[in-house]
Amino acid sequence: MGTFLRSATAIVMAWLVLFQGLLGCVNGHEFDYKDALTKCLIFLEAQRSGKLPPNHRPAWRGDSALDDGKLANVDLVGGYYDAGDNVKYGLPMAFTVTTLSWAAIYYHSEMQSAGELENLRCAIRWGTDYFLKASSRKNRLYVQVGDPVQDHQCWMRPENMKTPRTVLKIDSNTPGTEIAAETAAAMAASSIVFRKIDRPYARRLLNKAKSLFEFANSRKGTYDGECPFYCSFSGYNVLSLSLFLSLQTNIYKMETKLKMI
Repeated sequence: MGTFLRSATAIVMAWLVLFQGLLGCVNGHEFDYKDALTKCLIFLEAQRSGKLPPNHRPAWRGDSALDDGKLANVDLVGGYYDAGDNVKYGLPMAFTVTTLSWAAIYYHSEMQSAGELENLRCAIRWGTDYFLKASSRKNRLYVQVGDPVQDHQCWMRPENMKTPRTVLKIDSNTPGTEIAAETAAAMAASSIVFRKIDRPYARRLLNKAKSLFEFANSRKGTYDGECPFYCSFSGYNVLSLSLFLSLQTNIYKMETKLKMI
């Protein structure tokens, strides 16, 4: 569950930046929370998969996994690796993008003051670009790339990995409510981030959020294909009706706001 832990760290850093200021004093010692925030985002940049941009900050990282999705005849290049592994898991990646999006929304001025707002937006877009590819076909979402068993047996940087790039998906016959709903949440939240700076992209994300929400809600079922690494121990019913209604309400509000721009 490495990505969840690191995402939680990012949340903590955002709260510290908000309430403690860019430089805080705890027990008589000064901590540079701006530096900690920057390093949290650089960590995510180091987890990027695919063709890296020219301004990529971790200079020691190179292009990797440029054939992802080839086994399923689909383009799945991009996205983020999970923790220190070379596997791309849809559920924790979607959770991370959702968390980053709400950080960009609620801590907009703080991120801007820290000089990290644009880097945060790029981090979000790196994930949403991948999710648009992974959900390009109706009622189908590609949720994993890589073989975790073989990957865990070979500690190797992604630029040189030789492990299989196995592709897993959910669809009408093999539903995955948890993954589809979390990905819908990521797309919905990120559409708010981009609605004032790239309206066509925000609209595209919102439309995809609605489509994924309908898929999650109409074809309910727990997907255990990622077990034993990311298993659902409580089943999809943990996504209560109130949560679905909340997500649906937020999507409606975002659509209304987009129309007002």
